[in-house]
Amino acid sequence: MTADLHIHTTASDGLFTPASAAQASKAAGLSAAAVTDHDTTFNCAEFAARARAYGIKPVTGVEFSAYDGDVKVHMLGYGFNPANPALAQFCSMLCEGSFKRLSDIIIKLNKAGVRLTEEEALARRACDGSPVHAMHICRAAAEKGYAKSPFAFYEKYLMPGAAAFSGLCRPSPEEAIKAVNGAGGIAVLAHPGRIPLKKAELLKLISRLAGAGLGGIEAVYSTHTAEETEYFKEIAANFGLYVTGGSDAHFPGGNKAIGKPVFSPSEPLRQRLGI
Repeated sequence: MTADLHIHTTASDGLFTPASAAQASKAAGLSAAAVTDHDTTFNCAEFAARARAYGIKPVTGVEFSAYDGDVKVHMLGYGFNPANPALAQFCSMLCEGSFKRLSDIIIKLNKAGVRLTEEEALARRACDGSPVHAMHICRAAAEKGYAKSPFAFYEKYLMPGAAAFSGLCRPSPEEAIKAVNGAGGIAVLAHPGRIPLKKAELLKLISRLAGAGLGGIEAVYSTHTAEETEYFKEIAANFGLYVTGGSDAHFPGGNKAIGKPVFSPSEPLRQRLGI
């Protein structure tokens, strides 16, 4: 069995629709897949229906944009009940918070000489019920000529330490873990190789999160080196955590493709997720 447990759609910062994500998953020969949009499960039900039509087993997923201070520590959630009241309230709170963060960012951008409005950023959302994402702002700004690409704009203005960075209404990793676990799911540390911490600090963080209920580590990831993959598999084994994997694909033709790298879930993980 092969699976991709990290795919983004139009409900957050991706450009895949649920239909095109399912179609790409089928083309990649996947047996199971999960849409993991930021701070919302908006497209999970439609993706599940589309995936099943192709004979693909869907996994309910989400990626919470958590921060530990100014350090981005994203948390994935799998196999939870999206109708769980506490989880639904948590997602609603994060959605409302994204609008407050948007206002803060726009004020900071205007002070930095970037003439952008909230309406211009909101116009880049494909789903009215979804949170506002940094990429919506970046795409709007890049289209106005403030950078060569949305990501270039993000690096210049919105990443931690940049002029318009805003940490308003961001959950902690522990809060994300609690929300996922409380809804019957597995909380997983996303792409640990991208967390900007030294090895000792990262290990300390993982140990802390394991004590808070962390259930897995995304060791198999599109930008992890072979050495990083093996290292994080070893860390997962040491803490008794599941190993998960995913592409983090956001749009067709990008440098992260659905189904890459190849990930084969372990039998215990398959049983836990019902795949």
